[in-house]
Amino acid sequence: MNLLAIETATEACSVALIHGDELIARSEIAPRRHTELVLPMADELLAEAGIGRHALDAIAVGRGPGAFTGVRLGVSLAQGMALALDLPVITVSSLAALALEAPEEEGTAILAVIDARMGEIYAACYRRDDNGGLVALDDERICTAETLVLPEADAWQVVGSGWATYATVLSQRLSGALHSADGHCYPQAAHVAELAMREFAAGHAQAPELALPVYLRDKVALTLVEQGKA
Repeated sequence: MNLLAIETATEACSVALIHGDELIARSEIAPRRHTELVLPMADELLAEAGIGRHALDAIAVGRGPGAFTGVRLGVSLAQGMALALDLPVITVSSLAALALEAPEEEGTAILAVIDARMGEIYAACYRRDDNGGLVALDDERICTAETLVLPEADAWQVVGSGWATYATVLSQRLSGALHSADGHCYPQAAHVAELAMREFAAGHAQAPELALPVYLRDKVALTLVEQGKA
């Protein structure tokens, strides 16, 4: 199985390649440089593995939520490559990929939280299953840190830029003990690839045209105008 994964929904631009039993990846924190970095990263990984694009079996992509331009870029690239190579696409939640950045610890809930700007956050909660995957504890959503409602859990791990911005408020929303928190984690293509392999095995690969981004924020056009005025 050869699977290429792309994740560009946040400040981190990353690409990963599963080649047989090996996973290799490139990642760089590079706001506004994703467009120039992502394809060279992919070519570097393919060259390192000694395979060409036509040896790929599937393309995976972090579908968001995240920055509008980053999400759109990643999904568009995945669709374009998949169409050109006649491959299926597996979309993976960027919040789920982020959750796998938390340290492996049994019995803890994981809050994945991305700073959505304009006073809001993208958030979702998970726990690890017995096979190293994830079980969703609630739905992905966009809200303020003050209005975030979390499921009950005895212990928590928090990952993502939302913690860096709203740590004080978010700590008050947790129902149990805080075991770890890292506000400098971003979704990574390596975790997109890992989750995508599970989805592929479960038969959840899609035709490229059905691979859609998830923005969560409804008024994307208005958001772009507001960003331009900022």
